Amino acid sequence: MNSIWMVLKTALVLLMGLLGLAYRATQPAHPESTELSDVPPTSSPRIMLSDGRYLAYKEKGVPKNESNYKIIIVHGFGSSKEMNFLAPQELIDELGIYFLLFDRAGYGESDLNPKRSVKNEAFDIQEVADRLELGSKFYVIGVSMGSYPTWSCLKHIPHRLAGVALVVPVINYSWPSLPHYLTREDYRKKLFPWVLWIANHAPDLLYWWVTQIWFPSSSSMERSPMFFSNRDIDILKKTSGFPMLSQDKIRQRGVFESLRHDFIVGFGDWDFDPMDLSNPFPQNESSVHIWQGYEDKVVPFQLQRYVAEKLPWIRYHEVPDGGHLIVHYQGLCEAILRALLIGEETPL
Repeated sequence: MNSIWMVLKTALVLLMGLLGLAYRATQPAHPESTELSDVPPTSSPRIMLSDGRYLAYKEKGVPKNESNYKIIIVHGFGSSKEMNFLAPQELIDELGIYFLLFDRAGYGESDLNPKRSVKNEAFDIQEVADRLELGSKFYVIGVSMGSYPTWSCLKHIPHRLAGVALVVPVINYSWPSLPHYLTREDYRKKLFPWVLWIANHAPDLLYWWVTQIWFPSSSSMERSPMFFSNRDIDILKKTSGFPMLSQDKIRQRGVFESLRHDFIVGFGDWDFDPMDLSNPFPQNESSVHIWQGYEDKVVPFQLQRYVAEKLPWIRYHEVPDGGHLIVHYQGLCEAILRALLIGEETPL
């Protein structure tokens, strides 16, 4: 009985750690940096989808009708359209980049989707692009948990994509293609079934846990080598701003349910295995990229390398001293944009 409780407690701590990670990842960067981030507005423009739901969005960069590149950025777990993307204004103006950021279903000012699935997340992106008249093709950048809607775009709407970048994309241990020799010693594979079971079958227990004193504080998260690399911790020390996932916020049952459903969909059974995907750009007219930190404590680089080896049409970029928060590192977003849009490799 004690061993079962210890596994259960460890699984809950893992999920709470991911919640804490999401909280820190949604902090605005240091005010001296140039970035795509504003103070959250009291209200945002919204579009109504075909099923009656509303999605809130935010436009950045050059005006849409003057742009050369239209990019949709897909935020991760616990984040929103207010997420950081450190893109120098000079580069935005030089290349003519238009950015669309939107609150995924249940986040920010967007309506919850009780039928959320990996597949319909891709069609949400397609419908947003059509309602805002982005044209027949557009770019997609998915960050962390925002990678599962991005993988879904590669599966379900590849004909709409001009190019794709996945930044520290999450690995789903339910993918049947993952080899046992790479995962047998990975504690995440052992814990995620417990976390999913708790999220699916004991939501009240999970809600009680996250709203009690065991919710990780930002200070304890910063000291935890379980989630952050040394460079990540340095980034967190320089980060200040508003909390997108404070304890007050997580106590709201609607917020909690949105996070719970997003976690279940992202780490549950998908309708496809990414390793079975074929190259959506066989003529090399566009490209797909993965950006990974070698010292990422959330997503093991070994698994990310395996994905890139199985899908050789993906261009794999590894940051030697990078953790899970590489999207906040100075110069990384510029490197992502240059590689994705003009095929230019930038020394990291």
